[in-house]
Amino acid sequence: MSEPKRLILVEDQTLILGALATLLNMEDDFVVVGQASDAEQALQLLASQPVDVVLTDIEMPGMGGLELARRLRAAQPDLVIGIITTFARKGYLRQALDAGVQGYLLKDTSANDLASAIRRMCLGEKVIDPELAAAARGGNNPLSEREREVLRLAAEGLTTEMIAQRVHRSEGTVRNYLSEAISKLNARNRVEAARIARDQGFL
Repeated sequence: MSEPKRLILVEDQTLILGALATLLNMEDDFVVVGQASDAEQALQLLASQPVDVVLTDIEMPGMGGLELARRLRAAQPDLVIGIITTFARKGYLRQALDAGVQGYLLKDTSANDLASAIRRMCLGEKVIDPELAAAARGGNNPLSEREREVLRLAAEGLTTEMIAQRVHRSEGTVRNYLSEAISKLNARNRVEAARIARDQGFL
């Protein structure tokens, strides 16, 4: 009999984290070797022991799950990475797949389906929540990388001058990027554009 797959779970809500660990430890072929409440703690756990699978939420304090996935994929190409989240946003799904995750599941997934999905991920399959996969077939992120960057900085409260200094562009160029982003998202201003982009997972 093969060794059970070693899992680390990353989730900032303690109740959900504990429930996931309990459910997955009931499976003979899984053992949860670490529970992290944020990405930094997850990186520390990964550095201290061998791990086969990381299952992470997206929105957490500090580094989010998508950035964690990108860092893990670059550092450990063979690691199986799955997202489990409440956010059924096609923009997030695209970013997750670009980050190299093998699975994107929603938190209302049943325990049996979750265990099955992890097994399939370990076999090299891409496992995407069916409803979300269907929704994601339509439309792409309309924003360019630079438009996303300046809109993200604007959402953090930076002025046009501060953004220009951060991205090493003129203020006029930054205003053009923001104007394009606002227009593409049919927003009234940069604040609304940032909200729309975030809701769609484009940031």
